[in-house]
Amino acid sequence: MTQRPVPRSRSGVIGRRFPRTGTEPWTAQSPLRLRRLLSAVFLPLFAAATAPFGLWAARSDAGDSPGRGVLVGLAVVCALFAVAAAADLVVVARRLRRERGG
Repeated sequence: MTQRPVPRSRSGVIGRRFPRTGTEPWTAQSPLRLRRLLSAVFLPLFAAATAPFGLWAARSDAGDSPGRGVLVGLAVVCALFAVAAAADLVVVARRLRRERGG
């Protein structure tokens, strides 16, 4: 049995999560392909930025500027952005696959 593609108006877990307020157009859609492109660009960028900040923090001494705490913070922020981009890639891929019916 083949599965029919799910229209984007029903692409949420339960369907439309929020009732229409009347201010958005009926055909409003999330730009999934743009989100996929941006996530695919920024995932390796933030992943690549995490490693140098982590290494720099590990090699810094007590009196160095910027301090170790700042460098660790930057590494953590870059890692969190990389995880968010990876999660967004998974969500977008699932939604695009569901729309195509495959």
